[in-house]
Amino acid sequence: MSTTSKLPFEVGKQDSFIDKLGEWIGDVFYDLLPDAGYELRDEQIFMAYQVERAFKEKKVIFAEAGVGTGKTFVYLLYCLCYARYTGKPAIIACADESLIEQLVKKNGDIEKLSNALNLAIDVRLAKSTTNYLCLKKLDIQRTEDETSDQVLAVYDNLPSFVNDYGTLQTFTPYGDRTEYKELTDEEWDTISYDYFQDCSTCDQRHRCGQTLSREHYRKATDLIVCSQEFYMEHIWTVDSRKREGQLPLLPNPSCVVFDEGHLLEFASQKSLTYRLQQETLNTFLSFLMQSGTRESFQELLEDTLETYDQFFYELDNNSVEVEGSKRYQLNMNNQLLSLAKRLKAQISKIGDELVFESEMYTIDEYQLNIVDEHLDDVERCLNLFINESSAIQWIEYNKNELTLVIMPKAVNELLQEKVFKQKMPILFSSATLSQNSSFEYIANSLGIKDFLSFSVNSPFDYEEQMKIEINRIDQNETDQKNRIIIEALKNNNGSSLVLFNSSKEMKQFKSLIEQENLQFPLYFEGEEEISSIVQKFQENQTASLCAVHLWEGLDIQGESLSQVIIHSLPFPPNDPVFQSKRQNTANPYTEIDEPYMLLRLRQGIGRLIRSHEDRGKIILFLENDLQKETYDKVLKSLPIEPTIKS
Repeated sequence: MSTTSKLPFEVGKQDSFIDKLGEWIGDVFYDLLPDAGYELRDEQIFMAYQVERAFKEKKVIFAEAGVGTGKTFVYLLYCLCYARYTGKPAIIACADESLIEQLVKKNGDIEKLSNALNLAIDVRLAKSTTNYLCLKKLDIQRTEDETSDQVLAVYDNLPSFVNDYGTLQTFTPYGDRTEYKELTDEEWDTISYDYFQDCSTCDQRHRCGQTLSREHYRKATDLIVCSQEFYMEHIWTVDSRKREGQLPLLPNPSCVVFDEGHLLEFASQKSLTYRLQQETLNTFLSFLMQSGTRESFQELLEDTLETYDQFFYELDNNSVEVEGSKRYQLNMNNQLLSLAKRLKAQISKIGDELVFESEMYTIDEYQLNIVDEHLDDVERCLNLFINESSAIQWIEYNKNELTLVIMPKAVNELLQEKVFKQKMPILFSSATLSQNSSFEYIANSLGIKDFLSFSVNSPFDYEEQMKIEINRIDQNETDQKNRIIIEALKNNNGSSLVLFNSSKEMKQFKSLIEQENLQFPLYFEGEEEISSIVQKFQENQTASLCAVHLWEGLDIQGESLSQVIIHSLPFPPNDPVFQSKRQNTANPYTEIDEPYMLLRLRQGIGRLIRSHEDRGKIILFLENDLQKETYDKVLKSLPIEPTIKS
């Protein structure tokens, strides 16, 4: 059966859908997939029948499955059938955009499953806003002297309908980051959407690639694949978008999968993060001042702008650079708090005055609603700022422009109310969900009170397939470490993934290896669009890849990846987010830093062996002054006994 509208099995009027689904799942794993060349895996079948409980009881389930279990096929089968049964698409929320590409790429899991079962699957991507071209920012870049030829070429290659306002035109989605593979991340940032773009008032919104893409994915019948951050942005903005007369970012789903679900808490915090720039409020208050409003209202607007300018002046004076981070620490003081409280009171008063203005019809109602919504955002932001015990705040600078960033510390209550109260199947999938065989930590952090859970180990024979080498080295011997890595790359003739804990580490390594005459391609994350780099790495068996953000989700089988080099233990950064977490624990190192590092280390090691045929080596660097207790925990977390080099 190769239709997207029908179930791949018959369900009679007297039949239970879940029972019939279970029978078909059994046929798939015992007969159909083996007939198509896939091995029968006991761990996969065990997982399949555990997951069935979540769909039968419409509950949350934590599905912890080791590398090689085949967990993606399991959740895809259930999601596809449940979407067709309910008539609503399933949403698969991945950890980030690069993992989305892994799932839907050519010869990815969705295409493999479709081919194996002769099922046409309607899968559509719903990417976050920063993955789309902004026509307004592109126009600005065209006037800048330093704009690269690659960025200017983006304008030259826009679809004809973007600048042709003729009639009877056909509009198609465009402007996705993956269409501009040759741009570096820095070049892309100059022309992509950012937090401060106001799409609702943009005169090009109906020809914008982001708008057209939303119209496309909202019509999905089977699967919508997005990032966790985008799904959470959808959850947080449903009500405000409805108030503005806009559709929610995503349609109402039949079920949700959080792939690499251990990362959902941070994705939720990021999507709830508020950002304030000096121009943000200036733009909207200046609009109100030019709208023929009453004199008393004009005076209030002028006073508010003055307070706002003073507030940003104090923010700038009290920001302190944090070594190894792009985020600046904000030193709070009474002056800042006093200005924030005054500003909040003034914005609240402006909101009251806007009610009167709406009755006077001096401002267009649509524009008024947009301004009112933005003022509400600023007021919520200031609330968090004033109640600093409930928020994490820091400063960022971009081309000397200051941005105040405020992130809530806890999201569990909001998640419980907005997500997990819903009566529908929600599946968390990852190899690392539990701590000491318990799922209580992740459940509590996400506000989940009632859940199902299970764990199943990897089917791989790590003793046979993997070798691990630990190099002990002094903290200040970075050059020596990098030269050992270069020799390891040469000895392996490439075919390696080098994982760094920071961009600074990777840049230091890059400056050294650029002097070498390598006989194989070497790619660095950030040089171009990430899925393009991963594809090149996968297709060239001798290529090597250096990355900061590919500790999880990267799935490269075969000879293209036979060595994973871990430059340093992936401890969390010394930035305001983790500083806040550390301040709220009795023992920050053992309660925050160590668990984060050990989980990420396990994820990084998991990049090497992706099939029963894979063979390879892990090279891990540990500093000589590493605490004995931490060293022992690292050894315990490894899947096999390592060899130690001093």
